[in-house]
Amino acid sequence: MTATRSTASRQLSRLRRARLPLASPVRRTRVLLIVIAVVFSLCAGRALQVQALDAPTYAEQAADQMQQSQVLPALRGDITDRYGDILAFTEQTVTVVADPKMILTNGKMSTGAMTSLDREVAAGAPQQLAQILAKHLGSTPESYLPQLSDAKSSYKVIAKRVPAQTFADIQAEMNDANLLGLRRITAPTRRYPNGGLASNLIGWVNEEGNAAGGLELSLEKLLKGTDGKEVYDSSPNGKIPLGDNVLIPPQNGHNVGLTIDSSMQLLAEQRLKKALVDSGAEAAAVLVTNPNTGEVLAMANAPSFDSNDPGKGDADDMGNRITNNVYEPGSVQKVLTFAALLDSGTIDPDEKVDIPSCVKYDNRCQVHDSWTHGEITLRARGVFAKSSNLGTIMLARKMSKEQLHSYYSAFGLGQRTNIGVNGESTGLLPKANMADYTRDGIAFGSSLAVTAIQNAAAVGAAVNGGVYHAPTVISTVDGQPYTPPNQDTTPRRVISEQASEQVRSLMEQQALNQSSAAFTVNGYRIGSKTGTARLFDSGCNCYSKDKLVVSTVGVAPIENPQVLVYAVVWNPKNGSSGAAVAAPVMHDVLALALPRYAVTPSSTKGVKLPLK
Repeated sequence: MTATRSTASRQLSRLRRARLPLASPVRRTRVLLIVIAVVFSLCAGRALQVQALDAPTYAEQAADQMQQSQVLPALRGDITDRYGDILAFTEQTVTVVADPKMILTNGKMSTGAMTSLDREVAAGAPQQLAQILAKHLGSTPESYLPQLSDAKSSYKVIAKRVPAQTFADIQAEMNDANLLGLRRITAPTRRYPNGGLASNLIGWVNEEGNAAGGLELSLEKLLKGTDGKEVYDSSPNGKIPLGDNVLIPPQNGHNVGLTIDSSMQLLAEQRLKKALVDSGAEAAAVLVTNPNTGEVLAMANAPSFDSNDPGKGDADDMGNRITNNVYEPGSVQKVLTFAALLDSGTIDPDEKVDIPSCVKYDNRCQVHDSWTHGEITLRARGVFAKSSNLGTIMLARKMSKEQLHSYYSAFGLGQRTNIGVNGESTGLLPKANMADYTRDGIAFGSSLAVTAIQNAAAVGAAVNGGVYHAPTVISTVDGQPYTPPNQDTTPRRVISEQASEQVRSLMEQQALNQSSAAFTVNGYRIGSKTGTARLFDSGCNCYSKDKLVVSTVGVAPIENPQVLVYAVVWNPKNGSSGAAVAAPVMHDVLALALPRYAVTPSSTKGVKLPLK
């Protein structure tokens, strides 16, 4: 019994020694406070870092997330005609863009952040927005729903070229309905209110706002202007009214005024369309100028295109044939040849010249007249009026090649007019040391190449008293006189007034000796010259056997020319001469232009002079 108690006592004693002592409450509280203090110290340190040490960095990052920037496109300058009528202008339009993620989350951008109210609003938002869009942009609400409901996208283009006011109306309805998710991108649209009028001259601007042809391209630096920029604070609801806002305003382009008369341009274009139908021609052009100033009143091309929709145009019809296409002028060149011969005193209008039945090279007849004849004698006046190639060669051979070349160059052949239109051709004038047969050809209108603008300016100088005026189509920039770079507009005398008067007389005789009514304009004495030449075929590097370019130039009144009209027709199927195809175009345009510009009718009638 005693032994048992002793054993139990020893076991209890060992258990007491093995128990861990309970921690002191004071000590436990102290440890807890130390832990809390450490945690708070770390938080305070982080707060100090964020709010003090790294504050600028974090503020900048936050601002970047809130800030939006957008380009403010400059408005392209207007293009107007000589009377201030608009030919091209820029409309304030926008591209409407949707953010489906914003629409479907009511601006929270995450479904997890949405409240029950957000979910309720977002459920009906696509349908409501679709109805607003259909109301203002057309089509049906259903056509917009797929774009507005694409939960995977934050950017969907809804419509382009939307008038800015239309989007303002859309936005107003959205605000009234507390809807989000549509915004605009400023994207001005170039408009041409007269459709295809003068499109080959004016050119066009593509959807990206870049000039792609015509004066739009050649005057790009003047018309385009400089874009601005806006940087602002934003939220899902749009721009924050009292947020930071930096605005660099755009500098709009300059306004350009042309010498073109849009009404005369329209009449000329309508007449060209008829010419294409009547002749079955490949193309045609007509130029109306004031020969006393060089101003271009109309520059018409056909076929043409609509600058508002250049994508539908044929590439071959989108250039300017009057400044870019080169061709042999045919007998219109005789105006310049005779001007040189008369001014130099080499010939007299009444001088008689013996004309062979043909001109031979290498003992072969290679040049003929348009009518068959043996050896004949004509006055110089008759050579011009009857358009004798052979007679012109005989007369031109009296002048040295160097002197003849000097006159042609002074008339502007073989060089750009620098009228300010992109792609202008120089034409081709052989050098002064040309071969004899080349000189012969140039005299009557072959062996050289011209543009219509070159030829019209040259003939204008021959009939206006003898002074060359560089052709102009751009008259002002922002209302101030403007001259294109590299163009010398200083008038220069080419022939004497007496020689010019003699040239006018020759041209009147050419008109008086024509049987066609195309060479008479009621109330006015006119002068004219026709031209016919073969087109050059680049495929065979030779003259085409069946393709022609025909032309006619007319001036009136012949006593003091105020209007010059030059019509050119390429590859007509019906008719094979300038008199048959181009003269009717010249006549109709000239008959419209003279009264339009209040040109005083002639007080006397023309009289036929001896040709033989």
